[in-house]
Amino acid sequence: MTTWGFIGSGHIGGTVARLALAAGHQVVMSNSRGPETLADLVSELGPGARAGTTQEAAESGDVVVVTIPLRALQDVPVEPLRGKVVIDTMNYYPQRDGSFPGLDDESTTSSELLQQHLPESSVVKAFNNIYFEHLATLGRPSGAPDRSALAIAGDDRAAKGTVTRLLDELGYDTVDLGPLSEGWRTQPDTAAYGLMYAADPEDWSAGGRSVPASDVADRAAQSRRRHQG
Repeated sequence: MTTWGFIGSGHIGGTVARLALAAGHQVVMSNSRGPETLADLVSELGPGARAGTTQEAAESGDVVVVTIPLRALQDVPVEPLRGKVVIDTMNYYPQRDGSFPGLDDESTTSSELLQQHLPESSVVKAFNNIYFEHLATLGRPSGAPDRSALAIAGDDRAAKGTVTRLLDELGYDTVDLGPLSEGWRTQPDTAAYGLMYAADPEDWSAGGRSVPASDVADRAAQSRRRHQG
């Protein structure tokens, strides 16, 4: 059994938590407003879920998911995450997050910024390019013909192995994009962001469609950075 800590409990955090609980794991949820504001979510999630402070979620998690607006990156606690695998779901939206010069000129990626903030943790990018409602419904048992895959990126091979195993337990195959510097391939406005998992690209609420690992890899390879045109 793995205990997942969640720094952020919005749509993606709540969805991953449900999948983790269904796989027999435990979860500790947190947000910036305090554990008392998560009572309804924890009640809905049921046995195996509890609320805590951000510090408590970081301390309790065997693996910790950071799923907050990128503008709040500096609020992620450093000390309790030392030596831990940290899954980063964050995307950069300048209209929401403000300007990050290194992201604007594409000299770094959002996950690399989190890794710089957490120098003794092992950051793995995941869950950032799939709509939460699709994530909730596309999981399948290992070997299922309609099993979907999710992309990951990270600098630590062992950490990526851990995340690959956990994704398998949640119902997904994995496509390893390489180091964190390649995580841009699934960021907003790329070929591998979001649309491929939508049954109707014009209406994401219409449900998801299975996307095998080969298709995820192809889409990631098609992605281009802004300066590439």
